[in-house]
Amino acid sequence: MSGTNLRAPAVLGVDIGSTNSKVVVVDMSGGVVSRCSRPTPRGTSDLSVSAEGLLEILEEMVIEACGAQYGIQAIAIAGIGEDGVLVDAKMMPLVPALAWFDPRRNAIFEKIAPLLAPNVEMGVATDPSRALAGWVWAKEQPNTESAQTWLALTDFAASRWAETPFMSDTLAARTGAWDVNAGAWDISRVNLCLGSASYLPPVRKTGDVIGELRSRRLAEAGVVLPGAVVVAGGHDHPIGGWGVSQMHRGAVLDSMGTAEVVVAQASTPVSGNADLDVAQGIRGNVRTLLTVQELNRNVDWASQDAEVKRALRMIISGRLKPDSYLSSDCFIPGGPGGSCPSFSLDSPSCAVSRASAVAGALSRAGNNAVRRVAQYMPAGAAIYCAGGWARSPGWIRLKQLLSDKELRVIAEPEVTAVGAALLAAAAIDCQLDAGAALSGDEKLSHSSRSPFKTALSR
Repeated sequence: MSGTNLRAPAVLGVDIGSTNSKVVVVDMSGGVVSRCSRPTPRGTSDLSVSAEGLLEILEEMVIEACGAQYGIQAIAIAGIGEDGVLVDAKMMPLVPALAWFDPRRNAIFEKIAPLLAPNVEMGVATDPSRALAGWVWAKEQPNTESAQTWLALTDFAASRWAETPFMSDTLAARTGAWDVNAGAWDISRVNLCLGSASYLPPVRKTGDVIGELRSRRLAEAGVVLPGAVVVAGGHDHPIGGWGVSQMHRGAVLDSMGTAEVVVAQASTPVSGNADLDVAQGIRGNVRTLLTVQELNRNVDWASQDAEVKRALRMIISGRLKPDSYLSSDCFIPGGPGGSCPSFSLDSPSCAVSRASAVAGALSRAGNNAVRRVAQYMPAGAAIYCAGGWARSPGWIRLKQLLSDKELRVIAEPEVTAVGAALLAAAAIDCQLDAGAALSGDEKLSHSSRSPFKTALSR
């Protein structure tokens, strides 16, 4: 650990995404000083993730992001909500993590759905993506006799670093077996799918200090400062939304990437409904509110027609003005459960008109999601946009045209990772300026950041 004490202290935020995983370093003045990104490792024969392989890549990124200048004072990990693994007594994974979007979940869910007792307090819809299906699949795998604990994939590295198994409460809320109002497991669901609640680790609040950071590899690289701690992260979108709320209290975050996720931290109790996911609030907030709209899947479907794809690209980039079909209902977006998008029988044949209809329908759906969340927030709550689509000027102008609320774009490309870093800072009583951290005004000492790709660039 030679030279460790000469490093500048920093807080690190990690975002484990379905496609890519990111690390950001934020110094004690609140500025993003370094970042690193890698593809989230997936199997060659299926969509599963090796938790051990992910841990190795995360440590590589942490070492690279810290470089020779920065050392870890606190670190928090946010990420995928539903994936996880069974581990043994030494927290070594016994199975890969079944992806939340793996089609094998559908058959598993069909078998267990009739046996699940109804519970309206889950906070989320009970569907194949939930950890419930992953539990059933994992227990059916060979060589799991030594299983001791189920760890969420997002909490896996943090549990290993702190040498303490745990589950963040915002991830417990994604399992389909966590009673949000009671703050407790639905034992009947757990027993049916996992076999016993004894496999579940203690549930910790997002933002809690879990323990001292103990990683031989990170210590040998000299990036761990004395007293460095691991902080409970959790579900990615709530943490990103919490970070934005530190910049503007009561704000709503409209995050537009593969899907459009609208999230906010509410200060009053809210009951779930078919259109709104509800989870524990973060650091003093009462509830996390979240809703998800299909985005890329609908665009991909419409883009099977090359001329429509070209017109959509131009509308989203701002190079083409949509026509009057922007306000039509002739495009029917695909929704939850995999329902297929479609055009109505009276839809036009003109590519520009079809593209206008798609852009209008998706923009209205996202704006409606914002309204559903914002109704539980203070009057006049600020609306912030982030994600790849937020950096497409035509798309933002279109969203603003069809919205009755002012939209503000966040320049920082990694809102969730920065939110996790701010969470790590708050856990050690270091109050950083969220506005500075999310401003996008970087003072990067070095970076392996990938070039930004706008919507429809592929």
